[in-house]
Amino acid sequence: MAKIEKFDFDKNPVKEKFFLTPIAFLLSFPEVWKRKLKIKKTNMEGLKPPYILLCTHQAFLDFKVTTAAIFPRRANYIVAIDGFIGREWLVRNAGGIGKRKFTNDIRLIKQVKYACEELKYIVAIYPEARYSLIGTNAILPDSLGKMVKILKQPVVVLNMHGHYLSQPVWNLKQRKVNIASDMTQIITKEELTSLSVPEINEKINKAFIYDEYQWQLDHQIKITESYRAEGLHKVLYQCPSCLTESKMDSKGSEIFCKHCGKRYFMNEYGQLIATDGITEFSHIPDWYEWEREQVKQEILSGTYHFEDEVRIESLPNALGYISLGVGKLTHSDKGFVLDGSTLEEPFVLEKSVLSLYGLHIEYNYLGTKGDCIDLSTLEDTYYLYPVHQENVVTKLHFAVEELYKIEKEHLKSKVSK
Repeated sequence: MAKIEKFDFDKNPVKEKFFLTPIAFLLSFPEVWKRKLKIKKTNMEGLKPPYILLCTHQAFLDFKVTTAAIFPRRANYIVAIDGFIGREWLVRNAGGIGKRKFTNDIRLIKQVKYACEELKYIVAIYPEARYSLIGTNAILPDSLGKMVKILKQPVVVLNMHGHYLSQPVWNLKQRKVNIASDMTQIITKEELTSLSVPEINEKINKAFIYDEYQWQLDHQIKITESYRAEGLHKVLYQCPSCLTESKMDSKGSEIFCKHCGKRYFMNEYGQLIATDGITEFSHIPDWYEWEREQVKQEILSGTYHFEDEVRIESLPNALGYISLGVGKLTHSDKGFVLDGSTLEEPFVLEKSVLSLYGLHIEYNYLGTKGDCIDLSTLEDTYYLYPVHQENVVTKLHFAVEELYKIEKEHLKSKVSK
């Protein structure tokens, strides 16, 4: 493994090659026209590149809408390393800047700074670092405000609506949904001089708030596809009726518990209705946040613990995944510990609680591989597939976020004393 060439994160980004621009437009505009995209622009008059474009992240459609939103200008895009697999030349020449998810890499700031100051380009960043799991905004890193402060460039937020509804991460079949976006300059270059990092983060977090199911209800958007609830159990993994975990399932327009038999119907406006008995959560994100609270209480009571064998795949570069066999993964209030083997020798990867504010997870990755999480160092990314436990990756994602918040509060209280 030591001899395998690693991805070059030090290579400077380039402007999109002129011959790729028509292709990008051709791939983007028919889709956004078909979905009747409407973009509301606020405080954008007279703004020219360079600037930082922070985008919400719900589906692959996001990239096509971003292309339309900045038309006719082009941008450099922060792209996770798996986006370069088998097409590194293409992605780099389309303006891509490589990044490993949920790592603190000073090289990224250097690359963004180069794109802004030397290329005079827009830099598009999707700071949620994964598609929305349940149609609501995800946790953002505190380092985002620090980066903005260092770069000294205007900040624009592109908050997109309808993308999750049209293709949720737990079921990639397309739904017929029209889309809209709000494009707002939230911080001018002049304002940056007087704003503190916490104030910058507060502005960004406020601009990133969204709730796809509320947006659907407010706009009375009907989703009539018969499979509209299939896969939802991947996110809503715990039954609110009997409290059993990982026994939820879904089919057609229903989600149900295989342990107690409780069933819920998803209507055409995205609301849940129990087929018998009370409806604990009609608004789907409320069920999701209830699960988060359940995990938090486990952590606070000292009972939270995860342990399983995992299939390990390594992604050191853009050439593809390398199978490293089966290892052991544990997660507790101390963080992650991965025991595995490279092609030559055993290794241990430890990720402390404060090293991860969030976790990237996938449902049935690439359509065949199964659910996974990934853990990254600056030199490699390990894709980990639980062998024995089913439908657990959403809970792991909650645990990572809540452990981080709790540990961060503990540190604050120590400092204040």
